[in-house]
Amino acid sequence: MSQQPQLVRSKLPISGRIVMFFIRHIQHAMGSMGELWRNPVSSLMTMAVLGVSLSLPAALQVLVKNAETITQSWNSAAEISLFIDEGRSERSIQSLISRISAYSEVSAVSYIDRDKALEEFQRLSGFGEALAYLDENPLPAVITVTPSIKYASPNGARELLKKLELEPEVSFGRLDIEWLERLQAVVRLLERTVMAIAALLVLAVVLVIGNTIRLAIMNRRTEIEVMKLVGATESFIQRPFLYTGIWFGVIGGILAWVIINLLVWYLDGALASLLGLYGSTLEMQSLTLVELGELILLASFLGWLGSYLSVRQHLRAIEPS
Repeated sequence: MSQQPQLVRSKLPISGRIVMFFIRHIQHAMGSMGELWRNPVSSLMTMAVLGVSLSLPAALQVLVKNAETITQSWNSAAEISLFIDEGRSERSIQSLISRISAYSEVSAVSYIDRDKALEEFQRLSGFGEALAYLDENPLPAVITVTPSIKYASPNGARELLKKLELEPEVSFGRLDIEWLERLQAVVRLLERTVMAIAALLVLAVVLVIGNTIRLAIMNRRTEIEVMKLVGATESFIQRPFLYTGIWFGVIGGILAWVIINLLVWYLDGALASLLGLYGSTLEMQSLTLVELGELILLASFLGWLGSYLSVRQHLRAIEPS
């Protein structure tokens, strides 16, 4: 009798074997899902732990992504101020503006003459009455240069500044990007922090799923012994546990995505108020559909890995007495 199923299976064509292969996997996948619903409390608690564990590195990744977006927007707004030598005529200054505008590294050029510079200083400094007693305007004319996107980075802007300071009409230039470099250093630190925390939480997810599968194996010890007595293969026995781990990962990944969206919705208003102080109107970005797919794939792989390690260790220890 034990040889008849093997004989029947061998008579199936290749297409039939392929169909039966997928049918068996679907049956085990649905059966493992049903097993989860038969233990709803413990299953939901495990999924909640996985969702929170996966949401932490995902939240940091969202934070890094938004920080990079903000940094790029401020990069494009970086400006170089060129202070013109005193005594330069308007004609020579306009010639300088024309030459600078022709630079491929320059996106835009604006000019503030001495009178306008003094007027703005009087309005903004609060020393308007005192400045009125000056015999002559002490402020130089200023040309403001906006670098192109290629030269908007700190290193590119410095390179452009050195080139502009070689112009004979320019007394000196100023580029205030130290704050931008600090911001970029913070972003790089956040990226490394994300990687370190993600590695630790990935290990935690694998351990949680492995322990959960171990308990499930112990609870079904008698059933596994009977299956081994009747000749069931190890792959047949371990397949439902592997699908259980995958379901844990998939649902945990979806819960992590829900948590991330709630966090983004909660923080979006506060971020908008903060960026409004700096004249920016960027909206906080959440996980894209591609990132959601990557998160679910990663979570399902971790679920499979944790269950596989647990199954390989504990199934071999169960032998029918």
